[in-house]
Amino acid sequence: MTILIKGAGVAGLALAAELARRGVAVSVTDPEQSPLGNASSMAGGMLAPWCERASAEEEVLTWGRHAADWWDDMLPGEVTRNGTLVVAPGRDRAELARFAERTSGHAVIDADRIAELEPDLAGRFRQALFFEGEAHLDPRRALPGLVDMLKGRGVRFHFGEALRAYSLEADCTGFARAADDPELRGVRGEMLILRTAEISLSRPVRLLHPRFPVYVAPRQDNCFMVGATMIESSRAGPVSVRSMMELMNAAYSLHPAFGEAEVVETGVGVRPAYPDNLPRVKIDGGVVSVNGLYRHGFLLAPAMARQAADLLCEQISGMELRNGTHG
Repeated sequence: MTILIKGAGVAGLALAAELARRGVAVSVTDPEQSPLGNASSMAGGMLAPWCERASAEEEVLTWGRHAADWWDDMLPGEVTRNGTLVVAPGRDRAELARFAERTSGHAVIDADRIAELEPDLAGRFRQALFFEGEAHLDPRRALPGLVDMLKGRGVRFHFGEALRAYSLEADCTGFARAADDPELRGVRGEMLILRTAEISLSRPVRLLHPRFPVYVAPRQDNCFMVGATMIESSRAGPVSVRSMMELMNAAYSLHPAFGEAEVVETGVGVRPAYPDNLPRVKIDGGVVSVNGLYRHGFLLAPAMARQAADLLCEQISGMELRNGTHG
């Protein structure tokens, strides 16, 4: 029996990987021509459950703390385990203390230790929080990497195609499912990719600000992703001038070298969210859906995939039992 997964973003691919690992036959369909056409390709790829706990529920930490191991198992060599650095400008140091109070898993470090971890930030911040147990990956390597790995395990992909209904289906289409799930809302995330050889970072750095906290995540080829806004809107249009200015100002506040960086790309992704900003695995009319990953796609997709795979495998067992009984 083959399960059809609709959606080749991070939720759909994670579910396909979890099912394939259990020996289940899987087909994946998506209207885009590749996984990089999905909103997941705009993600930061930060596997940072302790940092995210500062503004999220306990479940984000519980579900996300083993995400780096899952990704490392699926895509060996793609996960960078250098932790996360959280800093704040001198005038906003109170934000650092508030952040520390709301989370755990960190060490408070001084300027000397900051310089050891990130030499190019030497002398720029007097204090920081270091979350040593966190990790990150590049979504634009991870998504195609999962597709290639899954093809090697016999998973069939149908990009740009609509398939007939299957006996068992999983919906992982994100905000596209909003018409069938009135609880879903869109949260607009905007990002920049900058290129400069004047600065090097070994890990994501979060810059705290009372109104507009952002992160800078290192990529290959002297590139950095700067993101991301959280605007209560389902509009997918281009990046606004206000958001671009704020993202650029944040990068410049982290290091003046970003003032001379090239703007390689701007991007917008509409992220699906439920009222409590926690994901759901649901069964509706026999279809299992995974949705509402909000800003935690790569962090929480493995845990949601396990939950959904459990439900689908139970359905397979039930159908096989019924067929055997009536056969």
